[in-house]
Amino acid sequence: MSFDIHPQLSQHADEVDRSTNWSASSWDALRRGDVLRWSIPSKWGGLGYSPVELLIGYESLATSCLTSAFILSQREAAVRLVLKGPESLQKKYLPRSAQSGDLLTVGLSQLTTSRQHGGPALIATPVDDGYRLDGVIPWVTAADQATAIIVGATLADATQILVALTPTSDGVTIEPPMSLASLAGSRTTQVRCDGVRIQPADILAGPIPQVLGPVGGLETSCLALGLACAALELMRPEADRRPEVSETLNALEPESIRLRARLHEAADSKIADASRTLNLRTETTLLALRSTQAALLLAKGVGFVEPHPAQRLARQAHFFLVWSCPRPVADGVRAALLAPS
Repeated sequence: MSFDIHPQLSQHADEVDRSTNWSASSWDALRRGDVLRWSIPSKWGGLGYSPVELLIGYESLATSCLTSAFILSQREAAVRLVLKGPESLQKKYLPRSAQSGDLLTVGLSQLTTSRQHGGPALIATPVDDGYRLDGVIPWVTAADQATAIIVGATLADATQILVALTPTSDGVTIEPPMSLASLAGSRTTQVRCDGVRIQPADILAGPIPQVLGPVGGLETSCLALGLACAALELMRPEADRRPEVSETLNALEPESIRLRARLHEAADSKIADASRTLNLRTETTLLALRSTQAALLLAKGVGFVEPHPAQRLARQAHFFLVWSCPRPVADGVRAALLAPS
């Protein structure tokens, strides 16, 4: 696992955080560094890294450029779902994604954390030759750059399906990228579907209840840990001459080491544990918040001036309060923030 691409990712980290322009150079760096082959089996031209090896790589990328790591995380989520689907779809998408850098992404939040207060945001209706999709996909990263979007939709009987949606299909409207407070270069947006036809060959799974299974994995936590480590690295050069910086590092760094060990242990486990996964997400989110706030505090006024990385890291930490943040994680973070000192 080579990390030669990290200087290039770091060089553009502030630009891709603030600008909604697609960073072709950062994506190409991931392709040239074989990152896009990490999670794909050798059968389809990938490297087939183990779960722990993948977490090590993701964390390192997040330390260099969280925006690039986030885009990759959405692609990796799509790859995992394609690998669970029919071999015909694996053959269709995975070789080109591994070798040519074709981008896959996901539109799944409507099944998990977004628009849960009302009716289904995206409805699938059976038709003679498959399904018709109507509604909105609230959060899709890099939709206008993707070859396919792995989408979840809900049927009238509350069962769900996963499908591979081609962004150029008739009836698909990709809205302009949102003006996010951070990670703007992810070009995250809303996608509308008006009578979009899905053929049987494009169905990955379902219809079944809760087609995604247990909530989430470890990747979000891994990226939060990577961001926390970026903040620790930002403080490190000052530790020898400023006791308050050394004290902060001595308090936070052991926690990052413990969380990393727990993440790797969970990745190695053969038994999925939703409770452990949610607890890790809560704790890594809190560490990202604390570490980045500490880095900004210790940087003083200069850290609040663009393009100092302290302000960027602090803004990016807030993303974990809204990205893939199910109710148990939100409750855990809120309880920690409200706890008396």
